[in-house]
Amino acid sequence: MGRPLNGDVLPFRRPPPVAAEMSDQALVAACGVGDAAALGLLFDRYAEHVYRFLGRLRGTDTCDLDDLLQATFIEVQRGASRFRGGAAVRTWVLGVAANVARHYVRGEIRRHAAVAAWAELPSRAPETPADTAERRQLLHRLGIALGELNDDLREAFVLCDLEDVPGVEAARVLGLRPGTLWRRLHDARRALRQAMEEQSS
Repeated sequence: MGRPLNGDVLPFRRPPPVAAEMSDQALVAACGVGDAAALGLLFDRYAEHVYRFLGRLRGTDTCDLDDLLQATFIEVQRGASRFRGGAAVRTWVLGVAANVARHYVRGEIRRHAAVAAWAELPSRAPETPADTAERRQLLHRLGIALGELNDDLREAFVLCDLEDVPGVEAARVLGLRPGTLWRRLHDARRALRQAMEEQSS
């Protein structure tokens, strides 16, 4: 994750300068009437974020992630006319990505988690080499545990705890009642804690 995106992925027409100043909501509205330049700008704004999200969610290889990324923005274009602004555009796009990942069939998607991006998050304090090694080991164990969750629990955890999407918005984009989302998030956190404890014992 965090790699430069392949230039062959959705080679959208570059938007004119005035389009670059449009709000996300205006860009979605323009996509809804077939404006390819607006879709290109949405891709520029959110592709890296969606790519990282899909990697955390699916832990799959680069080729599959590129396909999922492209499928996400195809669905963004298809669904743009139905966007009603009930959630932030970022949250809506992540919801589209989660739905695409849930239904995208490409054989048996491998469950091992690709969480290298987590290791790139800034540390709150300077780390010694021992601290760095321990932190990477912890992230590796968390990645394995995350990969063992079922799709429903993993979606809830990644959206709310890793992507910081508010619970109400996450429930909306996943088509869930808030109570259902909270239960899944609780179950995901409990399962992750238990898996981490078992790995360390």
